[in-house]
Amino acid sequence: MRVAVYYNNNDIRLEERPKPEIGPGEILVKVMASGICGSDVMEWYRIKKAPLVLGHEVSGVIEKVGKGVKKFKEGDRVFVTHHVPCNKCRYCKEDQHTVCETLRKTKFDPGGFSEYIRVPKINVENGTLLLPDSISFEEATFIEPLGCVIRGQRIANVKKDHTVLVIGSGIAGLLHIKLAKYLGTKIIATDINEYRLDFAKKFGADFVMNAKDFTPEKLCEVNENRLADRVIVCTGALPAINQALQSIDKGGTILFFAPTNPGINVQIPFNDIWTNCVTITTSYAAVMKDLKQALKMINEGSIKVDDMITHKLSLAETGLGFKLVAEAKESIKVIIEPWR
Repeated sequence: MRVAVYYNNNDIRLEERPKPEIGPGEILVKVMASGICGSDVMEWYRIKKAPLVLGHEVSGVIEKVGKGVKKFKEGDRVFVTHHVPCNKCRYCKEDQHTVCETLRKTKFDPGGFSEYIRVPKINVENGTLLLPDSISFEEATFIEPLGCVIRGQRIANVKKDHTVLVIGSGIAGLLHIKLAKYLGTKIIATDINEYRLDFAKKFGADFVMNAKDFTPEKLCEVNENRLADRVIVCTGALPAINQALQSIDKGGTILFFAPTNPGINVQIPFNDIWTNCVTITTSYAAVMKDLKQALKMINEGSIKVDDMITHKLSLAETGLGFKLVAEAKESIKVIIEPWR
């Protein structure tokens, strides 16, 4: 089978590998669509594991089922997720599934940028969902990223009538905007890219500002002379982190949704945070309840995602896809379709 192998962001090679053999409890999925995630082009993180086949936002058709698989059959349309928790450890029991050691170790064989993947037994049991015919394979690639956003906003306790400042209007920020709009919030969005700000406005932001010109004072001007109830930071850039710390209202919550580069330390105005009872929290990944909610919202049309797709590329064009996502200029969602 053909696979797109990552060596670095500028070196993605189309190679041949044997089709994976499945064992008991496993399934073989013919990959129909696989989204390129911002984390896929996070080179400082990926390069140390190269060469490898990436791709974790996957939908496809079950080609073969292993002995003992009862929930699925050949021909089923499915979404599969690479990260699944054990549901047994102390973290899972405390509803902290995304720090479960098992979740950090599970993965596909080889990865979504390939014609086929072997889905291990634990992923079949805890990370595979049937797709209704009403959802396209392309739309299904949003289940994982939207699930992450749903989890993040639940942790941050985003509510109707909040003012939400979204810093960074890439794919994650835009999904946050869509979900916050659905919840009934007022939304201010920033980015340094005018192309993305246009999408932020289109997808529901009440006000957009270029991050280079953003100040807390300008935020107050469009928000009844106060700061934001919730700040969601979808970039690891240090200026964005500092803007977040300056933009949160009393009693508010800052959600850091993206990592920095390694070795970055952030100075926090501790007394201001303490005095104003500000909560700082983070969110990583998604688990089954988040994914099920994402699937439901996409299927019901509560969150529209097909209007976020800017590029559909073949497996041979995966290198172009990585270039588009890494440059972050004029693309939103780039999807690889191995059989295109």
